Amino acid sequence: MLKKENILIVDDNYDMLELLQRNLKAQNFHTYKASSVLEAIDILKVASIDLLITDLQMPGLNGIELIKFAEEHFPEIPKLVITGFPSVDTAVNAVKSGALDYLVKPFTSEELKKAIQNSFNGKVNSKKKSNSSVSNSDKKINNYAGIVGDSEHFENLIDVIERVKNNKATVLIQGESGTGKELIARAIHFKGSFASNPFVTVNCGGIPENLMESELFGYEKGAFTGANESKIGLFQASDGGTIFLDEIGTAPLSVQTRLLRVLQEKEVTKIGSQKAQKIDVRIISATNADLYEMTKKGMFREDLYYRLNVVGIETKPLRERKNDIAPLIVTFLKKYGLEYGKPNIKISEKAIEILTRHSWPGNVRELENIIQRLIIMSDSEIDVSNIPDYLKYQHPTENQDLKSLKDIEKDHILKVLHAVGDNKTRAAEILQIDRKTLRQRLL
Repeated sequence: MLKKENILIVDDNYDMLELLQRNLKAQNFHTYKASSVLEAIDILKVASIDLLITDLQMPGLNGIELIKFAEEHFPEIPKLVITGFPSVDTAVNAVKSGALDYLVKPFTSEELKKAIQNSFNGKVNSKKKSNSSVSNSDKKINNYAGIVGDSEHFENLIDVIERVKNNKATVLIQGESGTGKELIARAIHFKGSFASNPFVTVNCGGIPENLMESELFGYEKGAFTGANESKIGLFQASDGGTIFLDEIGTAPLSVQTRLLRVLQEKEVTKIGSQKAQKIDVRIISATNADLYEMTKKGMFREDLYYRLNVVGIETKPLRERKNDIAPLIVTFLKKYGLEYGKPNIKISEKAIEILTRHSWPGNVRELENIIQRLIIMSDSEIDVSNIPDYLKYQHPTENQDLKSLKDIEKDHILKVLHAVGDNKTRAAEILQIDRKTLRQRLL
């Protein structure tokens, strides 16, 4: 080996740490020591580590937690597990989590040397094996009018759309923000027999309350100050087709009353006019609020709620339909790969695994934004190293008393000193301070 590799050894047994350190120094390695998972993570963040050797059974957080964390945040570092409690399940779990080799205590110096060499060699081999990736053309994606998925929820949703697309029953779509409610409304309209007729979208939350009635229903010239000419409303503009009322829960009660009349009488009256105009329009509404609860609080008309909710569609959050995530990723790769001049960009299976595990509080919209960012920040392939840290495995934290900033700083300095065998020069280099400052911070 041309350079002196840095090896981090993690064990809660002080005698084992000392034994490993002496053995590794004899093999011409530089060592860092940690007696807990949290201490090891601190060292990984500040030092350049070439190999991680960790015990599995430790108080508090165990070695598997450390392997999982290191595998996603430091995937380039090979991991070697040592344990005094061998079992098939333990070995399989360690390898699945990212360990390249497994050493059972007690072991000889020669066994340790061989395991270390295997880990360094395995780093290269595992990199070749882990290069399996997915491109935007690898497999057929279930795409229905822009709705993508491979889950039971996806199948049920398409079934409902197929049932309502050719009639004009009112539809209420409820679900969290970013779950594709407008996409569903468009699918109902454009997949049906009225596809050639108008589709008008109204963001109820984006129209000032004092303008909403005039926007929806139109007005006659002179109906109010500034009405210099007559104007048709959005309902009249959607005659024969579909009007999509997004964020319907934000509509003021005065507008709700007029909406109820439209549903009951199939007619609208412009502001300032006495003459009603018959219209033939399908109304699809959407909300991320619980309209039923709002009716109980008097915030939404109960009679209007039942009129709007003839056919109810609930869009599940992305965290409850994990099978839809991979097809969505591939779809966004294709869409934004072309847009950003990277039509052949791929994504590794491990990166997909990490993205699938995330809870996605912003749902499909958040996933779409992340894929755009990953395409921009990557070259030909999106891999684990490109994934933002907050999406990766987060180690559980142990309960600790709240400390002052000075005490936290001192604790960290002591951890680094312990890790480098009390070598103050080396500790100062890692902490990026001089030896004098190091002494002062320890007072």
